[in-house]
Amino acid sequence: MPSPETEPSAGATDPDRPGPRLARRLDALSGSGIRRFFDIMASMEDVISLSIGEPDFVTPWPIRDAAIRSIEQGHTHYTSNYGLLELREQLARHLDRLYGLSYEPANEMLITSGVSEALDITMRAILDPGDEVILPDPSYVAYGPAISLAGGVPVPVRTTAADGFALSLAAVADAVTEKTRALLLGFPANPTGAVMPPQALARIAQLAIDRDLLVVSDEIYDRLVYGVEHIPPATLPGMRERTITLGGFSKDYAMTGWRVGYVAAPAPLLEGLMKIHQYVMMSAPTAAQYGALEALTSGEEHVVLMREEYDRRRRLMVDGFNAVGLTCVEPRGAFYAFPSVAGSGLDDETFAERLLLEERVAVVPGSAFGAAGAGHVRACYATAYPDIERALERIGRFLRSGATAK
Repeated sequence: MPSPETEPSAGATDPDRPGPRLARRLDALSGSGIRRFFDIMASMEDVISLSIGEPDFVTPWPIRDAAIRSIEQGHTHYTSNYGLLELREQLARHLDRLYGLSYEPANEMLITSGVSEALDITMRAILDPGDEVILPDPSYVAYGPAISLAGGVPVPVRTTAADGFALSLAAVADAVTEKTRALLLGFPANPTGAVMPPQALARIAQLAIDRDLLVVSDEIYDRLVYGVEHIPPATLPGMRERTITLGGFSKDYAMTGWRVGYVAAPAPLLEGLMKIHQYVMMSAPTAAQYGALEALTSGEEHVVLMREEYDRRRRLMVDGFNAVGLTCVEPRGAFYAFPSVAGSGLDDETFAERLLLEERVAVVPGSAFGAAGAGHVRACYATAYPDIERALERIGRFLRSGATAK
């Protein structure tokens, strides 16, 4: 079922055709596999959406109030390109308290317009044309395009449910070539909820040291872990000087629409990112930065409460999927489950489309996140508990109907 958003415009990059012409690098860049389902869902009523990777909580009031007060007090101008100094100082204390990571606020921390900008400027700063970046498969939909748009070559490394969707040392080592520039890690992971086991992470870190590779670590879900500890790669021996840590406030503090993230990295690396950031963004939104400062100052109790509720929903969803015959590895982080739909007799795209049309439950095909995601779907449990219960009832009915294999 093709969508205009996912099909290249005929002749858009054909030099023999008159009229406007797009850059050729866009030819290989397909539209997001998620968007088509959002478009279908928008035309329907009574849909229970397990598809949107966004907290259903409203940003806590103290954070909203701090941003409102900043506007009332006239803080409506650009901040430093690096971001509010007070925010960087508080963020440095935050990372030191949680993980023992020490960064200099003046020149090792950069406030960005969300982690999306942080990822984009990082890839543009570290990659020359043809440089390769190893990344997990499946992984967040923006990783591959961010690498490609920077002139690099994404090199997906397959992960499996049998291994908890964690990267294996052998698979990563096999993917390294003389063109490999960096490893892009995204743990806790979207879409699988995977968390790298400490020993596996340490082995991959040692490989990065041995092969002189940079590590870009997307840690947007760092506080949303369940029964395990989040370990930033930069904390491992020999890794701080070669790690670029990306983080933000969207998921942990329910601040998706605020568009505020950060980069923490050694000064020589960070200065390269700054050269791009100062031209494409100038500075992150000022009111959002004041909100982020309040989040770090008083938001901990809200993070704990939201994480506890996500954990309650997580257990409901994983148990529910397994009960109806959709085998689901336990996710240990983020707010996603990634069950196999093999038992339905349908491929993941057909399963997701028919489930939406017939039972009005929206999930995302796993293949939208990479070839290794085929045969799975992503379901987000940042959705109200009663809605998850209703969705599981509808999914069970869909599977019991006997029509799924037709």
